[in-house]
Amino acid sequence: MPTGSKILIIEDDHFLSMLMKARLEKEGFQVTQAFDGEEALNILKKDIPSLIILDLIMPKISGFEVMETISADPQYSKVPVIVLSNLGQESDIQKVKALGAVLHLTKVRTTIDDIVKGVKSLVAPATMVGAAQK
Repeated sequence: MPTGSKILIIEDDHFLSMLMKARLEKEGFQVTQAFDGEEALNILKKDIPSLIILDLIMPKISGFEVMETISADPQYSKVPVIVLSNLGQESDIQKVKALGAVLHLTKVRTTIDDIVKGVKSLVAPATMVGAAQK
């Protein structure tokens, strides 16, 4: 069973980020937010999450660059990454999968329920982790 519950959302759309955060916290996850790639890399230096939800088109440092940094560092390369982006072309999907993304979701075709389902398939919420340890 997956052991972990910290989710890092890297998304420059504040509304979407807050919506995901609220829903994932309701499901029992601890959520940290970054609104650009630079902020995300600074957060990663301090704390390694159980899972990352990553947009690709962001200010300062793109999601592709974040993926390259994560995949090149053994400390982060084992953290599952769900890419949530409007970039849905096959070449973009192949590129992020080659960099280690475990799931690619296209924003216009994805609901918050789909995101929660994807997260739950990869990591357990804190409430489940605590229950499993008792």
